[in-house]
Amino acid sequence: MSAIVHAGSSQFAALGMWLSATPSAIMLTTLIINLRHLLMGASVAPYLKHLPLRWKMLLALWMSDESYATAIAAYERGRGSEWHFLGANLCIWVVWWPSGLAGAVAGQSIPDLSRYGLEMVFPLAFIGLAASFFKGRASAVAAGVAAVAAVLGAVWLPGNWHIIGAGLLGSLAGLAAAREGGARS
Repeated sequence: MSAIVHAGSSQFAALGMWLSATPSAIMLTTLIINLRHLLMGASVAPYLKHLPLRWKMLLALWMSDESYATAIAAYERGRGSEWHFLGANLCIWVVWWPSGLAGAVAGQSIPDLSRYGLEMVFPLAFIGLAASFFKGRASAVAAGVAAVAAVLGAVWLPGNWHIIGAGLLGSLAGLAAAREGGARS
């Protein structure tokens, strides 16, 4: 799966649903989870508008959260290029699928993986990626509201609706904070 699906959160969701859900439910869930790629693609699109369609398709094919974060940060610093973006995409992919295979094989031989706290790897990686994009008060407000909403929603909402709710509430709070900050200046 790691060789053809370049989205870890979708892979984890699909595997978690594998024995209890229908194929259509798994596909719908992974589609919803990956809608964030539309937002990532929209934010990087202005930097790619000069490229031919084949380049845009190639960059979109392997874009991951991590490669997007490195590419957009480079573009915002004025040092980005399609070659940098492609290199980030390929580096992540080349490491991703063999690591997934190694983890699947080695993970079976390690008793009680939960005692190592490995479930924290992805949340911590995303926190690190997100922190690199903070640009003032509006970003901090958005992150804070999203974090609180995600934690509270995980307790009160069924399934993974807390993720969508946290994303929406955090986005709205960040937008309100940005507008308020703009009104003050």
